[in-house]
Amino acid sequence: MVNITHKQNTLRKAIATALVNVSKQETIDAIKQRKVPKGDVFEFSRAAGLLAIKKTSDVIPDCHPLPVEYAAITYEIKDLSIIISVEIHTIYKTGVEVEAMHGAAVTALVIYDMLKPIDKEIEISNIKLNNKQGGKTSYQQVSGRNIKCAVIVCSDSISKGEKEDTSGKTIMKRLEQFDIETSDYKIIPDDFDAIQNVTKNFVGREFDLLIFTGGTGLSSRDVTPDALSPLIEKEIPGIMETARGYGQQRMPYAMLSRGVAGFIKNTLVITAPGSQKGAAETMDAVFHYVLHVFELKKDKGHIKHEGLL
Repeated sequence: MVNITHKQNTLRKAIATALVNVSKQETIDAIKQRKVPKGDVFEFSRAAGLLAIKKTSDVIPDCHPLPVEYAAITYEIKDLSIIISVEIHTIYKTGVEVEAMHGAAVTALVIYDMLKPIDKEIEISNIKLNNKQGGKTSYQQVSGRNIKCAVIVCSDSISKGEKEDTSGKTIMKRLEQFDIETSDYKIIPDDFDAIQNVTKNFVGREFDLLIFTGGTGLSSRDVTPDALSPLIEKEIPGIMETARGYGQQRMPYAMLSRGVAGFIKNTLVITAPGSQKGAAETMDAVFHYVLHVFELKKDKGHIKHEGLL
C-alpha cells in the first residue's frame, strides 16, 4: 500500500451514486409496496451497503483501513430508475472516495439480486464519485514562487565544520516542492546574539520567510527560541502546536521541542529541530497550510499580517 504515515488527519467526505434501472412499473410498485419476495429492498440493500463501506479495505488491496465516522445511504425513484446515493465522512489521513463507490456498487448489486426474480432486465449503471472534500486538494495551493526565503542552521558543531548539515538541506529540498527557491542559506553557531543579529539582518532586508533549524531542545546551548521570542511581535502558537503534535505521533520526545513561530514586522519566522527527521516532519506537518498567510500581501509582495487572526 502507499505510505501515508507522513499525512495528517483531516475531515474527509465523499458522495458516490449508482443507478439501477428496472424494465417495468410493476417492479417499482413492488418495491414501494414492500411486496418483493426476498424482502424490503431498501432496508436489505442499505445494510449490505453499510457493510461494504466498512469492508472496502478487505476486498480492494491498496485501500487503507480507516475509521468510518458517518455513513448514509439514501434512495430516489425516478420513473423506472433507482438512484442510490452514498455519503461517508471520516477524520483520517486518506479519503473515502473508494469506500463511497464500493458502498454504492454493493447496494446496487443487492437491489439487482433481490429484484431479479420479478424482473429479468435490470441494469446497473453510472457508478461514480459525485463529490469529495478534505485533504490538501480541498485547500487552495498557494505558489511560493515570489516568497523571499532564508534557511538558517543553528549549530556549534556544523558551524565549526565538525559535522555536515542535513536538516537545512532537507528544508530547502522541501521548499522546492512549493516552488520556493532559498534566497539565502546560513550556518551559524548556537549563540544568542548571533541568532538575533542574523534575524534582524534578514528582517531589515525584507525577507518574507525565515526558517531556523536547530537549537530548539533543552541543552544549555539550545537558545534559538530564547533568542527569537523577544523579537517576535505576533506569535502564531498553532504552527508549533501542530508540528509538535505531528511529531509526537511518531516519536515520544517531540513534546520536548521548544520551537516558536510568528511575525517579526512583515517576516514570518518558523523554527524546526536540528535533526534531519525532525526538520522534515515539521515541514510535512505545517508547510502546506502555512503558505496561506502569504495570500495577504502588501503592494510590494511582503506579508501583511494584520487581519490574519
